[in-house]
Amino acid sequence: MKPALVIAGPTASGKSGLALKIAREFGGVVINADSMQVYDCLPILTAQPSPADEAAVPHRLYAVLAPGELCSAARWSEMAAAAMRAAWAEGKLPILTGGTGLYLRSVMEGLSPIPEIPDSVRAEARAKLAEMGNEAFHARLAQRDSEMARRLQVGDSQRMARAWEVIEATGRSLALWQEDARQGAVAANWFSITLLPERARLYAACDGRFGAMMAAGALDEVRAFEAQSHAPDLPISKALGLRELAALLRGEMGEQEAIAAARQSTRNYAKRQLTWFRHQLNASMVASEQLSESLIATIFLKIRQHLLTP
Repeated sequence: MKPALVIAGPTASGKSGLALKIAREFGGVVINADSMQVYDCLPILTAQPSPADEAAVPHRLYAVLAPGELCSAARWSEMAAAAMRAAWAEGKLPILTGGTGLYLRSVMEGLSPIPEIPDSVRAEARAKLAEMGNEAFHARLAQRDSEMARRLQVGDSQRMARAWEVIEATGRSLALWQEDARQGAVAANWFSITLLPERARLYAACDGRFGAMMAAGALDEVRAFEAQSHAPDLPISKALGLRELAALLRGEMGEQEAIAAARQSTRNYAKRQLTWFRHQLNASMVASEQLSESLIATIFLKIRQHLLTP
């Protein structure tokens, strides 16, 4: 089987920088596995590659969808598989990197065989959620699908709507579908590296990166995005910092309050990612220390050894 790499980990853990170094060293193509970076908006706030990074090595699946499009794990997996095949055809090494664990697992291990949900059912679920509100919708979901309601937070509107549409269209709980044998994994000689920094260091990196985003013009970016009057339930609306900066622009929060709240949201998300990656993605190598030159040299050595293994 042909080789492929995965660089996984929470936000601000250094995945993109490491993927760039590996791509330069091994002639690779960096393939996005972040659910926010697939959209062609908010490049600063979603930490998309800089023009210099894109000029240095090929990047794929960044800014490829309009904000109104839905990118499920199944859709991303199909796009990623095509990008991997194209990289192999060019004699390059596919390097998948991002913090959306379900995306990475979908291409490495496959997905549950849930039938395609009709657009009308999907739209009806979201309309019902908007009409009822999250708490009432969650209570109604609990009546139909107690297991999924138990798993989902009241504020997780996107996943609640997904659970509703699946049981509405198939008559079967999403929890049961997820127990079925998975399908659609890409056959590759996988080598995965998960970056799991010590929590205090990761939180400091989250805070520092958001400060850099503000300096780079994130507020103006959000101002332009909000001026376009996008629907509030778009997937991109979950971009870290968007809600807080939009509240700042509306005068509902002061600048320092909004920045502090956005940093806290980012740290909370990073904490959830740390937990997920520790328990849900089986990595070939876990790196917990800081990405020093000696650690990068060790990673390069392990990759070379892997590439020599058929």
